[in-house]
Amino acid sequence: MNRTSFKNGFFRKTVLKNGLRVITEKIPSVRSISIGIWIDVGSRNEKPNENGLSHFIEHMVFKGTGKRNVKQIAASLESLGGSLNGFTSREHTCYIARVLDEYLDEAVDVLADLTCNATFKTTHMKREALVICEEIKEVFDNPSDRVHDLFSKTYWGKDPLGQPIMGSSTVLLNMTRSRLLDFYKRHYVAGAVVVAACGSVSHNRLVKLVEDKFSFAELPSEPEPAAQRSREKDVKVVRIRNKQAHLCLGFPGVGYTDDMKLAAQALNVYLGDGMSSVLFQKIREERGLAYSVYTYNDHYRDSGVFGVYLGTDDRQLRRAFELILKELKLAKKKKISDSLLEQIKAQLKGNLILGMESTSGRMSRIARQELIDGRYQTIKQLLNKINRLSGSDILDVANRILDDSRMAVTALGPVSRDIFSDVG
Repeated sequence: MNRTSFKNGFFRKTVLKNGLRVITEKIPSVRSISIGIWIDVGSRNEKPNENGLSHFIEHMVFKGTGKRNVKQIAASLESLGGSLNGFTSREHTCYIARVLDEYLDEAVDVLADLTCNATFKTTHMKREALVICEEIKEVFDNPSDRVHDLFSKTYWGKDPLGQPIMGSSTVLLNMTRSRLLDFYKRHYVAGAVVVAACGSVSHNRLVKLVEDKFSFAELPSEPEPAAQRSREKDVKVVRIRNKQAHLCLGFPGVGYTDDMKLAAQALNVYLGDGMSSVLFQKIREERGLAYSVYTYNDHYRDSGVFGVYLGTDDRQLRRAFELILKELKLAKKKKISDSLLEQIKAQLKGNLILGMESTSGRMSRIARQELIDGRYQTIKQLLNKINRLSGSDILDVANRILDDSRMAVTALGPVSRDIFSDVG
């Protein structure tokens, strides 16, 4: 099989003739390997009558293949002291194995078996649909989780990014094997697959194993629709009998490859990432209005969301909401001090370096870079970018992101919509 290869220090990339990509980052100081099979498909690729299929398939591959039953899959790597798992996001599906380097062959064999040879038996489908329905109920009964799904729907409207990753019970319980297989065959193709590994791994050996064991159709990945909000501003209040009100509000953020991504992450550190952040100090420490308050960035291929979450007593919700808006407005007006900027940079660098001490973290990092950006950035390059950040960069991104005219708000709990009557 023909290949094209690229090397940058300990990072290597090979593209097989069928379009499947193999990337590795060697870490000589460890004995373990984290390997992930990344499929370029998630809930944003699903039509309404397919919502939840990416996550459903992720569950189903563990229920049986042509050579292993569900118990044999569970024991395949655990019996070697390793682990096997998977997850689904809005843009990707991933299957992860972590093993000692001497068991690379076994890990690749199991991962190839799962992703290429799953049987998708109807009896297993019916049973696993019920399991996922219970998972959906668990989220529904946890308001701090549920409010995020509600917020995504409020923010994105009819766009597929607003769909819940787990889908709906109605879709899952009525899913046919033929529809599941059609979705699988359209998206589990060589051009949509990245095999990523970090740790004590031989790149050439992994490439040979992938060539021998994987058998995806030789097709490119299916393009996903461009993200587009239905409304520029929206407010949604869902009343439930609960002892606490949960609030999410958000703005159009920056995409994964945006030049201002790092500045947006610095803004997140300043406003709500950690106990020293402005919102945590102002709302929790100074006024005792909440136990949990934080901000976050969701970076997608072509878009993003900058969000704020808060859980508080419904009688304090308006006051807390006003405090959040006040701090967001201040972030757009006043450049942070040099001393605070250095603290933010130190936090960003520390988070990056600590994350790189995990082979799983490094594997996920290079896989996302490949799937979304198609290029590799070294840790040194990222650290240099952090060092070049200025207070003006953070001020600029705050003014770009924190636009009240494009804000979405979702509240869940014993909340009156009148609280947000002046919002929209």
